[in-house]
Amino acid sequence: MSAIRIGDLLKTRGLINEKQLHIALIQQRITGDLLGNILVKLGFVSSKELGQILAEQSGLEFVDLNEYIISEDALKRVPKDVAEKTGFVPLELESGRMSIGVMNPSNIVAIDKVAKITRSQPRVYMVDTESFYDALERAYFFLENPLQKRVDAIINEIKGTNIVTGTNITSLTELLIMDGIRRNATDIHINPTNEVVNVFYRIDGVLQHGHCLQKIAHSGVVSRVKILSQLDITEQRLPQDGSFTYAFLTKSYDLRVSTIPTIYGENIVLRLLAGVGPLLRIEKLGFSEADMQRIRNIFNKPYGIVLITGPTGSGKTTTLYAALREINLLERNVLTVEDPVEYKLSLTRQTQVNEKVGYDFALAGRNFMRQDPDVMLLGEIRDEETARIAVRASITGHLVLSTLHTNDAVTAIPRLLDLKVDRFLMSSSLLAIMAQRLVRRVCHYCKTQYALNDNEISIFKEHGISLTTAIKGKGCPKCDGTGYLGRTAVIEILFVDDEIKELIYSGASIMAINETAIRKGMRPLKEDAVRKAAEGVTTLDEVLRVAG
Repeated sequence: MSAIRIGDLLKTRGLINEKQLHIALIQQRITGDLLGNILVKLGFVSSKELGQILAEQSGLEFVDLNEYIISEDALKRVPKDVAEKTGFVPLELESGRMSIGVMNPSNIVAIDKVAKITRSQPRVYMVDTESFYDALERAYFFLENPLQKRVDAIINEIKGTNIVTGTNITSLTELLIMDGIRRNATDIHINPTNEVVNVFYRIDGVLQHGHCLQKIAHSGVVSRVKILSQLDITEQRLPQDGSFTYAFLTKSYDLRVSTIPTIYGENIVLRLLAGVGPLLRIEKLGFSEADMQRIRNIFNKPYGIVLITGPTGSGKTTTLYAALREINLLERNVLTVEDPVEYKLSLTRQTQVNEKVGYDFALAGRNFMRQDPDVMLLGEIRDEETARIAVRASITGHLVLSTLHTNDAVTAIPRLLDLKVDRFLMSSSLLAIMAQRLVRRVCHYCKTQYALNDNEISIFKEHGISLTTAIKGKGCPKCDGTGYLGRTAVIEILFVDDEIKELIYSGASIMAINETAIRKGMRPLKEDAVRKAAEGVTTLDEVLRVAG
């Protein structure tokens, strides 16, 4: 397939425009790289989007390797060097027939190689280039290094000798972190009890038990984590915070460490900042058609503030970057300050908070004003100074995007007042406030219909939905038996029009602002979540877990 045809195909799908294609072709003349790769590097399309387009064009089904558990049986049949050299990843082995993922739809060599190995024609799926190499490395690494067996071996050695060696502690700590990476966990909890130490992993927002260790190993693991994150190993009475970088295969992972003293010893939580999933577009975030159009209009406004609110780990950064993709990066100067930079986007000037040298959101915001910005992304409004800078930037002709920790959209208003933002300036600068949570999606490999009970029927009825059956996942190997695969956002959006501006300025109650917003079409978080459960995207159990 020629490079121009890929460009034309992406253009007809509305994923890139003529200007973006022109810039990519200019860069191609200098670097000689494939056009598809350049478009991904420039951030005009994501690797996943490119893979989906190629799959559609070649009539193959697309598999997202970020949400797929590769079968060990399939991996065992194909040596790693063969898979890597031939350009395919073994996905599954069923009744002697193998499913494979390819980056190039016309990879005949891979099909022939698998047919020779299994003596039957493989099922061929399309995967994207970025996920391919990462998934291949990880899958074969964990096949050759079965973590649970290695952890069990250390536990048995300690049990047999009742002695914990430095080598055991170093290996055990590393294995616990590696297992967090393998499971795509966001947090690793090391919880001591009276007799044992339990290790939990937060996966898709839910804690799952990982390992049970002897209590004798606890102080060693704590000390090892403290040494890695440059904390005081002698201080066990006070909480401590630190961080370190962990290199694993082709990636580096930032880990934030927090310790607190408990009655059974120090409790440790490691936040695993592994970057986020692929760059998404606004239409992939779960907005209604009407809201999507209004959001696009807002992100193309010349000035004002757009806030995204929600707790830690609710996908605010993903939404911010989906918003940035709506902005014409070729015509508008975009500067960001983040903690840390999670997505790397060409054609934006990205900076990262560095508290050791005093570079924080406020200092960055002040200095951005001298960089001729059109759009400023401030990772988070944490203090009065950052809030003041955000408002000042917005009323002097800049579009400001930021996040705030509040439970819903409307409570962002009292939070800004708490940060000493002037009512008049707030009412004149706010364009929209979005609140969001992440809910787990029903696994599309094992979804099944089931009859609702009376309580579930009544929850749907409360939101004007009449249903007697709904969708849930039975649990299968691809979703690790959970019935869920991946997550999606549930969102409420408060569009700040003239009437709401007036209510903010006049000091109206939060309830009055909320009622006005709902009358004007705002769908509350819980209602959006219930509607997604009715559509079979998620389940009522998830709705109640996340939205109450």
